[in-house]
Amino acid sequence: MHEKILIVDDGKNICEILEFNLSNEGYKVECAYSAEEAMQKLTSDYSLILLDVMMGGISGYKMAELLRNENNSIPIIFLTAKDTENDMLMGFSVGADDYISKPFSIKEVVARVKALLKRSEAMQKNSEPSVKKNQMVFDDVIINFDTKELVIGEEIIPLTRTEFEIITLLASNPSRVFEREDIIDNIWKDAPYITERTVDVHVRRLRKKMGDRASLIISRPGYGYRFNDPVK
Repeated sequence: MHEKILIVDDGKNICEILEFNLSNEGYKVECAYSAEEAMQKLTSDYSLILLDVMMGGISGYKMAELLRNENNSIPIIFLTAKDTENDMLMGFSVGADDYISKPFSIKEVVARVKALLKRSEAMQKNSEPSVKKNQMVFDDVIINFDTKELVIGEEIIPLTRTEFEIITLLASNPSRVFEREDIIDNIWKDAPYITERTVDVHVRRLRKKMGDRASLIISRPGYGYRFNDPVK
């Protein structure tokens, strides 16, 4: 195992605990005690960031936003005491791939790290060969597997890794209603701590980004979600 993880938290005790346990799992781990320090340390050989939200100076939210604006797609897991739905929406909107509330168990953090790294590796290898020209087209909506982008009209819609995986799953099976548990099994199959609420937050944010085309994703109360192919 050669994955390198950057822990960003102004709490040195938390950093030490996480560093010790993740190192024991075989990861290479480094710590930064502010977003400013992290931005200086961050290089392309890091595989994942564990990022605190509330820090002096640049916040974790702002750091994630800066990275995504630079087209840096490194997986980010937020560690935070802010755990309302609005906080989760904020985290996912600035590009987080996962969100863990404090206080947390070390086992949960390790499980989430392993699952996200596995998903990241699988997505990089997956070229979707069954989809002609590596894209799906629905009227003026294009899901491009080469660039991992959603295009609506002439506008490129920036999606997080998880949002892209969700819309790909739904669009690949437009006649099927996916229960929340089905989505969890497909997107977070190796993460034991994902809840149905997490699915709803991601889908809500995805639909918001899609604007006038949000109706492509239909909610079926009591069941789940399905893709509404405009051609059918």
